[in-house]
Amino acid sequence: MRSNYDIIKDHYAASDRKDIAGMMAEVSLEVQWTEMAGFPCAGTWVGPQAIIENVFVALGGAWDNYRFDLEYLVDGGERIVGVGTYSGVNRATGKSMQARVSHVWRLETGKVVQFEQFTDTLLVANAMR
Repeated sequence: MRSNYDIIKDHYAASDRKDIAGMMAEVSLEVQWTEMAGFPCAGTWVGPQAIIENVFVALGGAWDNYRFDLEYLVDGGERIVGVGTYSGVNRATGKSMQARVSHVWRLETGKVVQFEQFTDTLLVANAMR
């Protein structure tokens, strides 16, 4: 069985390739995925399909060149932390943004069961107005 660290590292590699199926490959059907209050797709989404529709499709529709650039991962066993930077250009305003972000992942038996995002939502909101 692959380590939790490798599972999350592979998730980010799939994200870089824009491979949604690869991103969701190790995600539990009951996963709780929380985007921070104040973020464009804020809320807690349950299950891979809800995440795809309410997070990835929503962000892809609102931003050009939206991306997360991973700087490093912290291996905490069942909890993995990814630290990096969001960037993109808002389609409605033409404004660009760049915001530091941390993702906290929790895994059980090789599956992501929880995700929580922490970012400077003001930087994102400013690009949207």
